[in-house]
Amino acid sequence: MSSQPTVVLLHGVGLDHSVWEGVAPLLAGPVDVVVPDLPGHGAGPRVPLDVDLAGLADLVVRDLPAGLLAAGADPVHLVGFSLGALVAQHLAIHRPELVASLTSVSSVCRRTPQEAEAVAARLATAERDVDASYAASVERWFAGSDVDAAAVGRTRSVLAANDPDQFLACYRVFATGDAAVADDLGRIDVPALAVTGAADPGSTPEMTHRLAASIPGCRAVVVPEVRHMLPLEAPGVLAEHVLELIGGTTRDRVRD
Repeated sequence: MSSQPTVVLLHGVGLDHSVWEGVAPLLAGPVDVVVPDLPGHGAGPRVPLDVDLAGLADLVVRDLPAGLLAAGADPVHLVGFSLGALVAQHLAIHRPELVASLTSVSSVCRRTPQEAEAVAARLATAERDVDASYAASVERWFAGSDVDAAAVGRTRSVLAANDPDQFLACYRVFATGDAAVADDLGRIDVPALAVTGAADPGSTPEMTHRLAASIPGCRAVVVPEVRHMLPLEAPGVLAEHVLELIGGTTRDRVRD
């Protein structure tokens, strides 16, 4: 078994491991990198249609490579993006023995009534017309960003490849998961970082500051001029902050 730290990257709803394609190579070397597909996505296991955040987190743990959870194995550094951040937070609360550090990327936190209403409306759109939901997501995530057209096209293809029922089950978790962890965030007792884009319309800088204020010792980082898809827009910046958190490198090791 490698003596290096292990980082597990958990993607967002409707996506798959490929969202980390710019980040994972920048982490590899100082750390071992594990990039699974979440349950209900890509090659991940299917989820029950009534799955909740706890159930999704349990499936993530079961689907990780067995060696990561072997007796005596070191805890892993969790990096979760969007839905993946909620899963990572749940694990840091309820399975702390597995978690060495927590990085929440573009994470929602303690949605206000207006924010909860907005995500409920997006969920309702997805339930009526999932293709329209995918198109709206692409527009919301990328409008005005510098992400190249090929990456946008790949994201569109990943969304279109989803099983609609599995996507909707996981989207319901995303729409409600912040409430499931909100009251327990203060129990997280590992080094933690909350990072989002300054122009993210959904996982806003305000949410990142709420999250950092809720987790003891958590640091908030807001990346200028970046929207929701931080792993694609600023992979070097994100990798640098992750490596700094786990103490695996210096600032000049990673550049965009």
